[in-house]
Amino acid sequence: MGNRLSKIYTRTGDDGSTGLGDGSRTPKDSLRVTAYGTVDELNSTIGMVLAAEGLPADIAEALVQVQHELFDLGGELCIPGMAMIHDADIDRLEQVLDHFNADLPALKDFILPGGGMAAATGHLARTVCRRAERDVVALSRAEDIRPQAQRYLNRLSDLLFVLCRVMARASGHGEVLWQHERRRKGSA
Repeated sequence: MGNRLSKIYTRTGDDGSTGLGDGSRTPKDSLRVTAYGTVDELNSTIGMVLAAEGLPADIAEALVQVQHELFDLGGELCIPGMAMIHDADIDRLEQVLDHFNADLPALKDFILPGGGMAAATGHLARTVCRRAERDVVALSRAEDIRPQAQRYLNRLSDLLFVLCRVMARASGHGEVLWQHERRRKGSA
């Protein structure tokens, strides 16, 4: 375990750099910092989902596990060469996804973000997850990044989508379907 923070401000980042987990310094706007910063933002957004009232216990349990794994992923991205997300983590996400998706009806229309506070916040987390994935892809084009990081985020965005569907139904709000036929033909 690394050093515990006893002093919150160090002033070492005042020059626009930050320390990575291996002790090296990098600009705060580097691709690596952007990637693990977006993973941190995603973790915070999932915390918002967990704070929603009436969240089903099985969803809360799944999301708390995801938060721990996202912290691991952030550590992996912060420490070049570190491996903290593994194929087993991705396999577990797929199993959880399959479990929650099993009782959902097939989709015939696109779903709009909504369906109650938990589901709407879950959709926000899903979009942040997609951005985190794009940031990891950008980083992987510049530096060696293990493919598990990108695969984990890709699968997590799918899981978040399914959980949003479940949360919308569980809340009684239901899913908000895109009404693609609401526009009349020929209207501008």
